[in-house]
Amino acid sequence: MKRLILPLALLLLGARVAVASGTVQVVCEDEKHQRVADAVAWLSQVDAPPAKASPPAEPVTIEQRGQEFAPYVTPILVGTTIAFPNRDSVQHQVYSLSKPKRFELPLYSGNARETVTFDQPGVVTLGCNIHDWMVAYIVVLATPHFAASGADGTASIGGLPAGRYQLEVWHPRLAGQVQREIVIASGDPAPQIILLTLKPDRRIRRAPDASGGGYR
Repeated sequence: MKRLILPLALLLLGARVAVASGTVQVVCEDEKHQRVADAVAWLSQVDAPPAKASPPAEPVTIEQRGQEFAPYVTPILVGTTIAFPNRDSVQHQVYSLSKPKRFELPLYSGNARETVTFDQPGVVTLGCNIHDWMVAYIVVLATPHFAASGADGTASIGGLPAGRYQLEVWHPRLAGQVQREIVIASGDPAPQIILLTLKPDRRIRRAPDASGGGYR
């Protein structure tokens, strides 16, 4: 199958591309055509009311393990509740100063005393007051049509009725904005190849005595 590749400049202009109904495969690559993990792709309907969906009944989990947050990037629907269990032998103090959700979970081990509900769309950056290198991101979305890319750079978004959609992609290191209009119609699936311009990784390196090494 021939891949469809559009330059970033064209993406920013909102190119329209026809794809198959049902499921869209979004493949994220950097400038060197290396696959990119931890990118969040989502689809919003253009010519229909927003899709109605309820957040999950049970909390989503972001663990603290090996003095890191896991997962590094978590996309959720508005209204979703998240639990932050500490699997380490040391205590953590989880917080966010991001506008969509400001909160702080005081120093604790095991399960936190409370969960956190994210009721506003936007990107929430997590940190730990004790371990400066710990960082993670929660992408709170108003659409249920989203997915995060895995190690192979692919995000699979299913359950899509026919219609016009705005496809957007976010990554912690993304330079600029990436969006594209696509049409969900009948036919063979066509992967959406998204080229991402990434800024250098500026995360703080782990402390010298922390296990697991540093960032590359």
